[in-house]
Amino acid sequence: MGNILGHLKPEAVWNHFEEICKYPRPSRKEERIAGYVMSVGKRNNFETLKDEFGNILIRKPATPGKENLTPVVLQGHLDMVAEKNNDVQHDWNKDPISPYVDGDWVKAQGTTLGSDNGIGIAAALAVIESKEVEHGPLEALFTLDEETGLFGAQALKPGWLKAKILLNLDSEEDGALYIGCAGGQNTYVKFKFNPADAPTNTTALELKVIGLKGGHSGLDINTGKGNAIKIMARLLHELNYKFGIRLASINGGSKHNAIPRECLSIIRVATKQSAEVLAYVEEYNKIVKFELATVEPNLNVAASETKSRAKVFDKPTATNLINSLYTVQNGVIKMSADIEGLVETSTNLAVVSTKGKTVDVILSQRSSVESEKNDISNSISALFKLAKADVKQSDGYPGWNPNIKSPVLGVLKKVYSDLYGTAPEVKAIHAGLECGIINERYPEMDMISFGPTIIGAHSPDERVQISTVEKFWNLLNNVLKNIPQN
Repeated sequence: MGNILGHLKPEAVWNHFEEICKYPRPSRKEERIAGYVMSVGKRNNFETLKDEFGNILIRKPATPGKENLTPVVLQGHLDMVAEKNNDVQHDWNKDPISPYVDGDWVKAQGTTLGSDNGIGIAAALAVIESKEVEHGPLEALFTLDEETGLFGAQALKPGWLKAKILLNLDSEEDGALYIGCAGGQNTYVKFKFNPADAPTNTTALELKVIGLKGGHSGLDINTGKGNAIKIMARLLHELNYKFGIRLASINGGSKHNAIPRECLSIIRVATKQSAEVLAYVEEYNKIVKFELATVEPNLNVAASETKSRAKVFDKPTATNLINSLYTVQNGVIKMSADIEGLVETSTNLAVVSTKGKTVDVILSQRSSVESEKNDISNSISALFKLAKADVKQSDGYPGWNPNIKSPVLGVLKKVYSDLYGTAPEVKAIHAGLECGIINERYPEMDMISFGPTIIGAHSPDERVQISTVEKFWNLLNNVLKNIPQN
């Protein structure tokens, strides 16, 4: 039993999750968690396979008497978004996550918890090891590198999976059954500047935008949360217009699929104007705190003198960079006219980083309509090209078109209603699920996604609701034994 979470119900799921927390697993660094997952399959003497990319497949025979049920694959991803608060010391190469219980929630000490998708992985492993769960022929698929672009799913080869039904365990809302998701694409921007020595009679100032909540750039994009880079760009635009500042660096955000929580800049201002600039930043802080008071109560924008000797950007590049970051669209672009409350198209200004003589910018676009995804991506690309930046677009990944007549959807709706006396919500999600890509490789496979309630994924505020994990587990158990015959 786990020392911290092992007393929670269901014990098998929480014990596996606590063990999973011991293994750092940022995207592309999943070797240790992959080893743990394979050890579970092998110690139970089940067929355990790894493909060329590193995706893992465990096959478990049917419960006696259930051999004729349609084969099912349980699916989730092994990696997580590795975020931490600025004041937390945490080495994602070696340090474990520190979970703790807070009422009906499990949280982590100053970092992302990794319940996305650690709870789904734990549930699949619990089914693999269980001698009580009844099921037909079963596979468990654990993919790698989902968070950076669903690359593990993209590497899957047709024919590897034998199942006819896929249960994706990577959704984050109790009582919701997901049958569709958005496709996505990234835009990569590079500004090249000519560094110059700091002008004489100037003072270096460090600007900070901190204290934002951040969150998932798909699931949280319609919540009104602040974007640290956009807040910084607005400040830089105003300071440049009023004081003619010189920009030395700008750094904010760290993941393409997370709303940036912090942004830092170094500027130089005429020494005789430094006090006026500092006072202006104080006023700007009051303005944005008022504007975002309800959703971002801990937002803080501050400026202070620094001894930085960093070179400054040439003026034309700095102006182009500041103006384009200030102008570029960010947030919800369009809501669905067909599904109430569903974001149809969005974009997230995710990362800006200064390195050497370049500034790199990453933006992430999502849409459940392929043409709209292409349109917003091309619009953003055109803006940055006008600013004389180099622009590249990723290949992206497809959305997952809803099938309201899905047989497995019918099974889950009935089982959920029988268990809980109420009908589940049938929804689509404004985030990238691996179902869209797997559906390309296995077009005849019937798919659905569900999970417990997880809030604040991709940020240190991430938490999973304990009571809904038990509901999720009970639903999964009862669905597996009620899968129709093949």
